[in-house]
Amino acid sequence: MNIVNKAIVSFVKILPKPVVYIFAKKYIAGITLQDAVKVVKELNAKGIMATMDVLGESIQNKREALEAKKECLETLKVIYDNKLNANLSVKPTQLGLALDPDFCYTQLDEIITKAKELNNFVRIDMEDSSVTQVTIDVFNKLRQKHNNTGIVVQAYLRRTLDDVKTLDKSRTNYRLCKGIYVEPAEIAYKDRREVQDNYLAILKQMIDDGNYVGIATHDDYLVNGAKKILKEKNLDKSKYEFQMLYGVKENLRDKINAEGHKVRIYVPYGEQWYAYSVRRLKENPQLAWYITKSVFGLG
Repeated sequence: MNIVNKAIVSFVKILPKPVVYIFAKKYIAGITLQDAVKVVKELNAKGIMATMDVLGESIQNKREALEAKKECLETLKVIYDNKLNANLSVKPTQLGLALDPDFCYTQLDEIITKAKELNNFVRIDMEDSSVTQVTIDVFNKLRQKHNNTGIVVQAYLRRTLDDVKTLDKSRTNYRLCKGIYVEPAEIAYKDRREVQDNYLAILKQMIDDGNYVGIATHDDYLVNGAKKILKEKNLDKSKYEFQMLYGVKENLRDKINAEGHKVRIYVPYGEQWYAYSVRRLKENPQLAWYITKSVFGLG
């Protein structure tokens, strides 16, 4: 079945972008910032928080990185002006990490400083393993100056529990996710249950060390496992939140929200929607199959 799924996703990738967008828009708020504002307002009306993300990564030059920073600053202002219950997520490579870590630090420093002026928070995303350590290094430097920033860690990486034990010493605000990038077995768990077990072990470590955790997952096993840990630890609901992607498992999202847990949805938008959407299609080949059926008038 994996071979079939890969073939379907490969087919979808050669379709005209407007065709893919019709279906892939399930996972993105839209092209413009105002599209994202509309989605966030709808989520807020349901008592659900958001984190907004200007799509894009691995820029080619500093000019592109400066433009990305400008969009991030604009997003923070719009959140403030519209009184949205939302913060900002940023990808370091979009802000020049691969070009020059010091330049990226300066970019992030400006964004996080503006966020503090607007009483907001910036989440630093984690990308593939080639930038794991430098992302942590930049984050640690930023934390010496700012308390309104947090980081993402990935449970499928073998190093992550050790990273967390070190980061916990400075009371870090986390988003804990399983991880999406394809990594070699030497550095990443490949077995699903191993990833799940490591995820829950990391979550326990974070909670025991007194950190705030965004429990980011759509995995029912992990949601139930997290709820069990939260109950065992008798953790107050102000000390954590559940996080999910826009357009994914909305029934589970609404159930968690109805139970009184804080829920935050990752709301991506922007001109660079295509690469993000293809990653989502790889995660969810059923959607790619739906697109294929629609193209050929099947089903």
